[in-house]
Parts: sequence; structure tokens; C-alpha cells
Amino acid sequence: MSLTSAYQHKLAEKLTILNDRGQGVLIRMYNIKKTCSDPKSKPPFLLEKSMEPSLKYINKKFPNIDVRSSTQHLGPVHREKSEIIRFLINYYQSFVDVMEFRDHVYELLNTIDACQCHFDINLNFDFTRSYLDLIVTYTSVILLLSRIEDRRVLIGMYNCAHEMLHGHSDPSFARLGQMVLEYDHPLKKLTEEFGPHTKAVSEALLSLHFLFVRRTQGAEQWRSAQLLSLISSPPAMINPANSDTMACEYLSVEVMERWIIIGFLLCNGCLNSNNQCQKLWKLCLQGSLYITLIREDVLQVHKVTEDLFSSWKGYGKRVADIKESKEHVIANSGQFHCQRRQFLRMAVKELETVLTDEPGLLGPKALYAFMALSFIRDEVTWLVRHTENVTKTKTPEDYVDSSIAELLFLLEEIRALVRRHIKVIQQYHLQYLARFDALVLSDIIQNLSVCPEEESIIMSSFVSTLSNLNLKQVDSGEKFEFSGLRLDWFRLQAYTSVAKAPLHLHENPDLAKVMNLIVFHSRMLDSVETILVETSDLSTFCFHLRIFEKMFAVTLEEPTMLRYAIAFPLICAHFVHCTHEMCPEEYPHLKNHGLHHCNSFLEELAKQTSNCVLELCAEQRNLSEQLLPKHCATTISKAKNKKIMKQRQTPRKGEPERDKPGAESHRKNRSVVTNMDKLHLNLTELALTMNHVHSFSVFEHTIFPSEYLSSHLEARLNRAIVWLAGYNATTQEIARPSELLAGVKAYVGFIQSLAQFVGADVSRVIRNALLQQTQPLDSCGEQTITTLYTNWYLESLLRQASSGTIILSPAMQAFISLPREGEQNFSAEEFSDISEMRALAELLGPYGMKFLSENLMWHVTSQIMELKKLVVENMDVLVQIRSNFSKADLMASLLPQLIGADNVLKRMTIIGVILSFRAMAQEGLREVFSSHCPFLMGPIECLKEFVTPDTDIKVTLSIFELASAAGVGCDIDPALVAAIANLKADTSSPEEEYKVACLLLIFLAVSLPLLAADPSSFYSIEKDGYNNNIHCLTKAIIQVSAALFTLYNKNIETHLKEFLVVASVSLLQLGQETDKLKTRNRESISLLMRLVVEESSFLTLDMLESCFPYVLLRNAYREVSRTFHLNRVPTSTH
Repeated sequence: MSLTSAYQHKLAEKLTILNDRGQGVLIRMYNIKKTCSDPKSKPPFLLEKSMEPSLKYINKKFPNIDVRSSTQHLGPVHREKSEIIRFLINYYQSFVDVMEFRDHVYELLNTIDACQCHFDINLNFDFTRSYLDLIVTYTSVILLLSRIEDRRVLIGMYNCAHEMLHGHSDPSFARLGQMVLEYDHPLKKLTEEFGPHTKAVSEALLSLHFLFVRRTQGAEQWRSAQLLSLISSPPAMINPANSDTMACEYLSVEVMERWIIIGFLLCNGCLNSNNQCQKLWKLCLQGSLYITLIREDVLQVHKVTEDLFSSWKGYGKRVADIKESKEHVIANSGQFHCQRRQFLRMAVKELETVLTDEPGLLGPKALYAFMALSFIRDEVTWLVRHTENVTKTKTPEDYVDSSIAELLFLLEEIRALVRRHIKVIQQYHLQYLARFDALVLSDIIQNLSVCPEEESIIMSSFVSTLSNLNLKQVDSGEKFEFSGLRLDWFRLQAYTSVAKAPLHLHENPDLAKVMNLIVFHSRMLDSVETILVETSDLSTFCFHLRIFEKMFAVTLEEPTMLRYAIAFPLICAHFVHCTHEMCPEEYPHLKNHGLHHCNSFLEELAKQTSNCVLELCAEQRNLSEQLLPKHCATTISKAKNKKIMKQRQTPRKGEPERDKPGAESHRKNRSVVTNMDKLHLNLTELALTMNHVHSFSVFEHTIFPSEYLSSHLEARLNRAIVWLAGYNATTQEIARPSELLAGVKAYVGFIQSLAQFVGADVSRVIRNALLQQTQPLDSCGEQTITTLYTNWYLESLLRQASSGTIILSPAMQAFISLPREGEQNFSAEEFSDISEMRALAELLGPYGMKFLSENLMWHVTSQIMELKKLVVENMDVLVQIRSNFSKADLMASLLPQLIGADNVLKRMTIIGVILSFRAMAQEGLREVFSSHCPFLMGPIECLKEFVTPDTDIKVTLSIFELASAAGVGCDIDPALVAAIANLKADTSSPEEEYKVACLLLIFLAVSLPLLAADPSSFYSIEKDGYNNNIHCLTKAIIQVSAALFTLYNKNIETHLKEFLVVASVSLLQLGQETDKLKTRNRESISLLMRLVVEESSFLTLDMLESCFPYVLLRNAYREVSRTFHLNRVPTSTH
């Protein structure tokens, strides 16, 4: 064939296009195979029972299906013909694409044979590689086609529907049906078809021999050659890493194995006639049990080859070679690759360390980086496909690598280094191209003995393009584009590899060497990312997800590998490279796989890290707990009884010596590893992996590992805080707020100390977690400490205070428990004193205290509703009492008519208890707020002081609401006003509501004398209160009155004066009572009048003096004091 026809055939262009097209067709075949093998995605017609007879008939008669005379068999197809065509057209067209691809492949292969092209991977690398790739891709397409079990049904059903709809068969069906039949036994047919191409194929494969032998050396030979080492020869460290065949240095061994196995499988005649071919083939058979066709579809090398060769005569020796090679692989390959992985871990770690320290070396030694990536990728993919497919083996440990994460991590590190220092690589290679390559190429061109015009024009353009490069292009960020130059070199390879070419490339090896060098250097300027994908793409994991997950699980079990675990989510970013524009329907599935596994890996890593952090927090909390004041009681007791302890010869049994805080830090032997040490070590490893990258992309999504850790830490911290509260719903036990606060501070303090190590925004984590604890529910819908403490104080402490087992002691500023025989109650003062209220406010914050307040107010308003009912029930009597309270005779007859007076006092006492607790909580909030925000507390208190009785009520309530939120006490409680306002009945008029409020105070005033008969109504000087909590009545009377009359816009002072007058008269009338039981604690009850005045800012002692003589109060105090001291004098024994 003439040179002109070689130009016209455009061999380079056709190889490029067909290889890309072949990949698309191969992926479409894979997609059809996967779709039809899964019942969930299988075309619905293949699963319908009504279609079964039609499917059997089509499969049996294929491809000779008589549509017109087979209506009884094809009736269901006829009914759904339009739907079948719509659904199966993509499947059918994919099979047509295979047929057309086959036609183009054979046309090109025949043209190449006719041109008598010369192939040598060392010279015309692109030409040889593309040729071998095309053969392997085509073979893979045909093999995959034969593995689609429903291929006949899909093609036949579509054609039947087409003929029914259009009256004739699809034009492609006859040839397509014949092709499908021919490839029922694909390898036999393929070997027949490739017989004429044996010379070209074997020549291309033999050129691989030296390279393949070198690339399949063992770890010991690699070690002897100091492969990938930059420091083995320091003087040569900055010398450029060159090779006569640059692209061959990082060519995948897996690709070469595929070429050799499939090439000699199809062109097997040369195995018996050519000793070199036989050697190369046997060497390749000793490398792998499986080679990849596409993704997880593999070819079982020895079985397929043995089955094919066994069917032919004269191949007995080759079958024996196959069996021998198989035994060798099974016995040795596992250890062989294990040792290579061990070597790569050390060698690549050294390479990565040197390049990180001296990134400038990436210029001259960029080739080393790509070689390292290629070697790692080969070892990983070998392990993956053999782990997936080798199910029965005597040495399963050969296919498990607990250190695989380190290798994956190093691969990602090298990739990141290359990307990070891309400008270093570009600057170096730009100068190399302009100042060396262009000059050498120019000299070679001038020394060529023969140079046709076409080749001369191409090579001259090379020199011109390279000579015009300058460093400013890199500095300005110019985007380089050398794909045209490389395509021209590909064309030139094709032109100079034809038998009748005037310029033969194999006769001018220097030209090939320098052009291969130029191609590599040009790719360093514009295609670094492409080479990274070519050498280190691990998208194969997208189709071996079970192995991927298993490797990750093994990594998590190995403490020393934890720091490398981030490699697994990073590899999910590779999955985008396995997509192809000819199969867009795959994209969403691949994207989902990538994101799902990236998410699950990061979730697990974040979970492990947060677990470790929280375990360390728990340890720190235990240490902090040892410093709580309650634990010093034993030490103080021992110090007091030191003399007694000295007199004892032996210590008491059952009293082990308790370690003092800090004893855990004293060690005699550093080899003793504590639980804290193990946790710190684990956290160090996990922190390294979570901090390794700030962000990375998976498909279009940007992933931030630190956000996963933050969300897990936040959730775990929320749960830990609730756990620290120790709430038990059955026993109603809960931790003291001060102890919980100490625990929370220990947790928070330790997490804050990790800020620079764990990578998460710990300030935000702590802030969010603590803020969530001030709400009723956290972000997961779980109860918080705000809810737990609110419920506990209401259901345990205040309920018992209402029943009389707990009383409020103003002297102690706490609720205290009254000892009862047979009952083991908690100590109320341990949960309600000043320090506990302060701790509660610190934990719950303003929001939590507001929630607590709202719940308290709900209980208050429910009592007020009941009180209103009692007032309404007694309204007529109360109206008369209000008008005649000073008339003793009339009052004597009216008072017995009142119903539920005791109930009114009890409910009002409950309200007082609740409001007293709220006042204590508010005081704790005020102190905490003053401590945290003194600059805000001052203005708030100043603003409150400007409120006068003449200030507009809305303004007053707004200011009081602000003050109340800061814990400042107010004359009118805005929360109580709001709560009562929500109770206003629609049916009642404001006048009626106001009347009920006035009568409620009258009811209370005239009921006070009833308290004197209660034995518990004795005023205790020690507690500054009463054992039945009636001193809380004063707060209830004042605050409820203020809220009610504010709501009805009436004068508070006037109504409180009225209460004082009526109460005074009632108590003075009690002095005329002759029944001593009814007047048992008259003096104690009289003191309530002073307590009412002290509680209210609206009343004064002068007002009290006008209706209740102070002398009575003085006498009452003296009598109460005398009785109290008499009761404390022990009874003398005679």
C-alpha cells in the first residue's frame, strides 16, 4: 500500500475514535448485563407471566421469527408493541452499536494489516498502545455480549414489535441476529477472525517482553535496584528522571497482562511457532488468576485458556503450561504481591517525605511520582479482583492486607503533592521543552537522511511550538494545550510505521526517543490531571463495594492504621472517572454509590473519634469528681481523729485506703499503659485522619470531614450531658445541679483543649450543645436537662413541698426536708440552696429558666382557676362579708356558710411554694447573669429603677419582662400576668373577673384565722417559717394580687390595703375565741401580717399599724420565741 493511502486512511484518528467509542459500547453492554441480571431493574416485559410463552418462542426461533404466522405465540407482544418499542429501543440500539463497532474494528484491522504496520511499544508507543487497546476492548465487548443471557429475547422482542407496528423488520435485525448467533461461543469465533492478524498482534506483544519482565520483578529485585529512591544517590538527586520510553515507565501491568493474555488467546498460533511468544505468554500466566474485562467482570485466565486450547489438536503442551502456571500462581502470587506491597509502603513513604520536604524535586523527578502511583494502583487492583473472585483457597491470608489503608493513603498523598505543586512541575518542564527538547529535536530533524514533506511540516511545527514557550506563560496562569502536538506525533507514528514509508521510525530510534520525551514533558504542562487519573484511578472500588467496606472495617480494627483511614472517603472521589458520555443513565447510580460510601466512611470515622473524645471526657470528669467538696469529708474526719487512729495497731477491716486525687499520675514503670493512655493514642490517630484534608469533592459535592465530626460531637455531647444528670424516672433520682455543672465543665474544658487537634469547630460544638440543653428538646428530639430538671423540681421537690414533707426555710434560703419515720426522702436542701440554684441557672441559661418559669406558671394558673371556682361558688356570702366584715355578730353567722375555706388556703399555699421556688431560681439566674454580663446587668437595674406608678402599664411590663429575663425581681411578675391573661374566659366580662379577684382576697383574709388551729402553723425562729409552708402565703397573696389588678388595670395598693384591713379584723376577732384548739397558734398566725407587709413594696408598716396594732406583733414575737426556747430545753429526769 502506498504512502499516500497511509495518509488517507487516517490510522491514528480512527484508532483514537474507535477506542473511545469502544469504551462507550463496552460500558453500555455492561449496563445492559447488570440491568437484566437484577429483577428490580429488569425490563418489566421479561417478568410478566403473560409474556412467558412469547419469550420462550422468541428465544427458540431466534433469529428466524415468523411474526405473521405466530400470532398465537406473540399475542401479548402485539398488545403492547408500542410500549415494548419505547422501552427496548435503547437496548436494541446498543446491540446495533456493537455490530457497527465490530464492522469498523475489522475494517481498521484489515487496513493496518494491508499497510504492514510495524509495532514497537518502545518506539511508536501511542500507535502500539492504541492498537492493542482496540483489540482488548473489542474482545471485551464481544465477551460481555455473550454474557447477556437475555440478548436474544431483547433483540427478538424489539424486532417483533417493530414489524407489527411498521409492517417490516428493522433493517439491522438480520445482520444483528446473525452476529449474536455467531458469538454464542465467542472465543472460538474470535480466534478464527483474528487468525490473519497474528503477525501484527504478536509483533506488538513481543515488543512488551523486556518491559513486562522488568515490571513484574519481585520486591527483592526492586529493593536491590533501590526503586523509587531519591536519596540512594544524592549527587544525582536533581538530575532529570529520563527514560527512552517515558510512558512505559508508568504503564499499568494490569493493562499489559490484559494485552498479552487476550492477544495470545486470539492469535494463539504463534505460541507453538515462536519461542519468544511462548515465554512471554507463560510469564504472564504466572501473574494473575483473573484479568479485568471491565469493572467487576473478569476473565478467569487459566480456565478459559485451558478450555479453549483443550478443544484443539496440537495444544497439549500449551495446556500443560497453563496447568503448571496456575499451580505457580496459586502457590506463590499471594506472597509475591504481599512482599511488593510491603516494599511500596516503605519506598513510597520515603518518596513522599522527600517530596514534601523538597517539592522542587517534583520538577526533575515527576516521573517517580507517577511510577509510584502506577505501582500502587497495580497492587491494589490485583488484591481487589483476587479477593473478590478467589473464594476457595488454602491461604486466605494472602488475600487480606490489614495495612492496605497506608498504601491507599500514600497514593492520595502523592496525588495531592502533584496537584499542590503543579506550578513547580510546569515551570521545570516548560524550560525543559524550550531550552533542551526543541534544540535536540531540531538537530535530529536536520540529520535525518530522508524526510518527506508531510513529516517535515509536522516536525517543524513541533520545533516552532516548543521554541516559543516562556516562563511568563506559567506565571500568568495561561492554560496550555498540547493535544494537537501529541495527535500530530501519533499521526507521524502511523505514517512512519507503514512498510512502504520513506521514513521508518524503527530506523530512526533517536527521533522516537526524543518525541516520547517531548510528549511526556508536554503532558506535564497541560495534562497532569489526566496522567493522575491514568496512573492512580481506583474507581474499580465502585464495583467492589463489599471488598471496599471490608478493607475499611479491617483498618478500623488496626490501631496503627487509623491515621490512614481518611483514604477511603477520598477514594470515593475517584468514582466519577468511571462514567462515560455514552451511558448517561449510569451517572446517578454511580454518584449515589460514591456519596453514600463517602458519607458512611466519614460517619464511622466521626463516630469513632467522638466516642474516643467522650470516653476521655468521662475519664476527666471522674478525675474532676474526685475534687468535689463532698469527698473531703473523709479526709477531714481522719485529720480530726488522728490521735485515735495512731493508737490503733491495725486498721479496721473494710476500710481500704482511698487514693488521693492526682495519685493516677504517679508511675514507677512507663510501660504500664493506662486506659487514658490508650484513649489518647487512639484519639491522636483519629485526629490525624480527620484533620488530613479540609475538604474534597465527590462528584459535584464538596465534603468537609470536620463537619461530620462536629455533628457527631454535638450529638454525643448532648447525650453525655443528659447522662451526667443521672435522671431515673422510676426512683425520681437526679444529680445535684452543682455536681452536674462540675461534670459539664470537665467535659467542656477537655473538649476545648482539643480545639487545635481534632479539626472540628469545638467552640461551635460546645455552644450548640449547651444551647440545645437550654431548650425542652435537642435537635434529635430527645429530652434535655432543662426538661429533666423542670420535671424533677415540679414532680419531686415541689410536690412534696405541697404535701408538707418539704418546707421552705427563709433562714437557710433553701427548701429543707422534714424527717419522717419509715420514709427515705432525698435531702431537699442539697437541691435548692443558693449554690444549687446558681448552678441550675448556669446549666439551663435564660432560655431554660424561662421554660422552667413557664411550667411553674402553668401550675400556678391551674390553682388560680380552682380558686376562682371556689370564689364563684361562695360569691354571695363573700359579697356580704366584704360589706360587713367589721360587724362581729353578722360575721359569726356568715363565716360558717363559706365552703372550702381550707381548700383556698391550701391552694394559695401551693401557689406560694411555687412562686417562692421561682424567686430562688430567679435569684440564681441574677447572680449568674451578673457574673457573666455585668455590663448588661447595670443598665437593666437602672432602667427598672426609673419605673414609677405613673408609668404606662405596657412600658412597665416590657421593662419588667427584660428585668425578669435577667433574674431581677419585680413588683409585678410579667410571667404571672401573661399566664393569667391566657386564662381569661371569653364568657366572663372584665367586671365579673375583677369582682372575682377582689372577693378572692376577701376569702383569703377571712380564712386566715383557720390556720391557728393547725398544729403545724407554729412559727419556727430557727427556720424563719412554718412547718406547713404557710409563710409562702404572703408571696402568693402579693404576687397574685399584683398580677390580677395589673391585668384589670386597677390600683394594687388599694386592694392590698383592703386585704390588710379585713385580715386584721379577722385575726383580732380570733382573740375573742374561747376554744383553745382554734387559737392554738394565734400568735404565730399574727406574724403573717408583718410578713405580708415585708413581702410587698405596695404596703408599709404604718398601713399595718393603722389596722393591726404593732404591740400585738411584738407580743406575738415574744410568745413565739418563749415557746420555741421552752420546747428546746430537754426534759429533766428525776
